Amino acid sequence: MFSQINSCSLARFFGTFLGATLLLSACSATGDKNFTGNEAALPIMENIALNARNCWFKSGAKGFQAYRLAPELKSYSDRPRVLIVPYHNPGERPLLVVEARGNPARIAAYGPLMQTNLSQKISRDLLNWSGGGKKCQG
Repeated sequence: MFSQINSCSLARFFGTFLGATLLLSACSATGDKNFTGNEAALPIMENIALNARNCWFKSGAKGFQAYRLAPELKSYSDRPRVLIVPYHNPGERPLLVVEARGNPARIAAYGPLMQTNLSQKISRDLLNWSGGGKKCQG
């Protein structure tokens, strides 16, 4: 079986596989944001979770109606996080992950929502909240 596969076929296969992998990883990284907070990870993520609930969901902010908040603040990996998941199917893959670690906290936001028109609002709010702010940025 392997004797029928020549080196050119293998090179084309692995070249295609590697190219597709690099392309997919480049696409998934687009829109990711990183912030630095002025406190430890847990207090900042608690602030982010409370403000996201109030500003994005309880207020009925445009663009967030199809989603729900899923905070995971108790973390054995010392990375508390907040997830945004589909409203009608919360078990699906998160559309936004905001996680923090360390003291002072390093906050990362990533996922498909960071590549939509909500990305700027999410980034502005997270920047504000990671610094201890409480207001919705609009």
